[in-house]
Amino acid sequence: MAGAGSAGLLPKSSRDFGSADYWEKFFQLRGKKAFEWYGSYLDLCGLLHKYIRPREKVLVIGCGNSELSEQLYDVGYQDIVNIDISEVVIRQMKERNASRRPRMSFLKMDMTQMEFPDASFQVVLDKGTLDAVLTGEEEETLQLVDRMLAEVGRVLQVGGRYLCISLAQAHILKKAVGHFSREGWMVRVHQVARGRDPALEAEPQFSLPVFAFIMTKFRPVPGAAPQIFELCAQEQGQPVRLDSAERLAAAVREQQQHAWLCGQLRAAGAGLGRSVSLDLCSGHTGEPRYTLHVVDSPSVKPARDNHCAIFIIPQGRETEWLFGTEEGRKQLAASAGFRRLITVSLHRGQRYDGMDSIQAELSASVMELVPARMPSQQKVPFLSVGGDIGVRTIQHQACSPLSGEYVIEDVQGDDRRFFRRLIFLSSRNVVQSEARLLKDASHRAQKKRKKEKKKQRSTTNASEDLPPAPGQSIDKSYLCCEHHKAMIAGLTLLRNPERLLDSPLALLVVGLGGGSLPLFVHDHFPKSCLDAVEIDPSMLEVATRWFGFSQSDRMRVHIADGLDYITSLAGAEGARPAYDVVMFDVDSKDPAVGMSCPPPAFVELSFLQKVRSLLTPEGVFILNLVCRDSGLKESVLADLKAVFPLLYVRRIEGEVNEILFCQLSPEQKLATPELLDMAQTLERTLKRPGRGWDDSYVLSDMLKTVKIV
Repeated sequence: MAGAGSAGLLPKSSRDFGSADYWEKFFQLRGKKAFEWYGSYLDLCGLLHKYIRPREKVLVIGCGNSELSEQLYDVGYQDIVNIDISEVVIRQMKERNASRRPRMSFLKMDMTQMEFPDASFQVVLDKGTLDAVLTGEEEETLQLVDRMLAEVGRVLQVGGRYLCISLAQAHILKKAVGHFSREGWMVRVHQVARGRDPALEAEPQFSLPVFAFIMTKFRPVPGAAPQIFELCAQEQGQPVRLDSAERLAAAVREQQQHAWLCGQLRAAGAGLGRSVSLDLCSGHTGEPRYTLHVVDSPSVKPARDNHCAIFIIPQGRETEWLFGTEEGRKQLAASAGFRRLITVSLHRGQRYDGMDSIQAELSASVMELVPARMPSQQKVPFLSVGGDIGVRTIQHQACSPLSGEYVIEDVQGDDRRFFRRLIFLSSRNVVQSEARLLKDASHRAQKKRKKEKKKQRSTTNASEDLPPAPGQSIDKSYLCCEHHKAMIAGLTLLRNPERLLDSPLALLVVGLGGGSLPLFVHDHFPKSCLDAVEIDPSMLEVATRWFGFSQSDRMRVHIADGLDYITSLAGAEGARPAYDVVMFDVDSKDPAVGMSCPPPAFVELSFLQKVRSLLTPEGVFILNLVCRDSGLKESVLADLKAVFPLLYVRRIEGEVNEILFCQLSPEQKLATPELLDMAQTLERTLKRPGRGWDDSYVLSDMLKTVKIV
């Protein structure tokens, strides 16, 4: 079955589809014009030829006046029997085919009571008939469908296929899959690739995609019948095995939502008004392979060749502000000069053979997302940074009982330098820790990659079998994270910056990660003594093995819950430790909370009182705050202000992070010029000859935007 030429030919209610009277009237009104509602032969031929062999005997149920049987006949499928409940359409089809297709027959027959002997056919072909009959889940309708499907099973031979073209609405998929899987048949669902047939331009198009159910009849097995469920998301793709009917239904629903989204994007032109994202998965494994973000820039003036472009984000750079945030992507789209920009992130764990192969793989999918007004002959340009897809080398992958799965990966930055990152896979686009590799290590990695590329032709590789990179490959003078730079700049608040390097500073750092923050303090402040607290022992191993971290007589790591550790210190009898600096850089494991750093318990009023008790009178409490809930953030700031009367805040540009500097006495307040002058003094002290220092790190710049709460 297929689309009507005018709205008057469509049923007022879906229940009309199951009515013989409706179809008699429909075909009288329709006349001899072919009715191709679910796609033409050109749309379906690839699938039909895959599952029907030319010499097989085919039964077409609910044939209507579709040209599908005629077109199959003309390319060699000549043993075809067509049945329909409408006497009008059977008479039309007999007249149309009597002389041109003598071996094809048309019979008026009720498919719920067919007159054929058992096992008469090798294929039963159904184009929309099940959808027309199964109009709801009323008992009478379900009984009718049961009789129909039972008859399909009866007339098919063992090894035969019921090939049903359907919109796969939830109740139809549930009924068809449930019926045949209980009978022990193999169930496969194929998405049909819809082309644009010029002859059908006047026909209305569905917003839902078209699917084909291929139900293969197996010989009955005594006892529990085996259940096999497969999905082919692409017509020529490999089937993916799923473990239940529910998983199959969910996968089909995802395909339908994707098709609906593509329809919305085409209809919206370049005026969508919001950012849209979607994943494209591997046809072999079902795992996400690409993440696409669609960004429209209606303010860009329309031109002949600026309708749409694709931007391939180099591997490892998807976490950067420009590519990893909505605001960043908007800026990228506006600067690119296209009315619609589709950014593409490449997933770790997938293999890519270069820009050309990615373009070939993505071309069909991204064309579904271009604006409808873009000329069909116009090509969509592929853009990138530097013309390549970047470098990502997975050095290590493991699972921590506390932090979950994580990876250590080396990626190449925009300055061609290499960086090592710790990523928790529960937050794939958030860098937990980062360090820059020394140039000689980067050079060795680049040479090694070129050799591997010649062998594997891949720019993504897992190096689990390689020996761990030595600690000395880490550039310990370089702080990658902007919030770490701001936290270090906060040491300016301790006063007397010219004497800090000779002062016996005591610091408590809660949250180790890769160890970059405590390691920087340890190496640049030679009289400092640090206690670092980390709840996850796996992170100490990661920091030591992969990020050049090591303990010393001045820096010890305590494996403990930071809450318990501080509570224990604050409640200790006798002299408690007094810290000049307490730093919190600890993330929350609960994604449901609107604050991802720190966990809410770390900023409760009673706990903040304990933190205060551990500080020296002129000490500073430095907190990395990541809170998207404005109400919760106001509450946190109010509690901090109640405990620490002097509170500075420094927003990290392009990120959600805010660094809070908290002190005990309002009299310690510094005006901005004085604060910047002290930061410059501290920086000059740290840059003494013989000490490694990153010249791009300007302490005073970190404090220019500091505000007092």
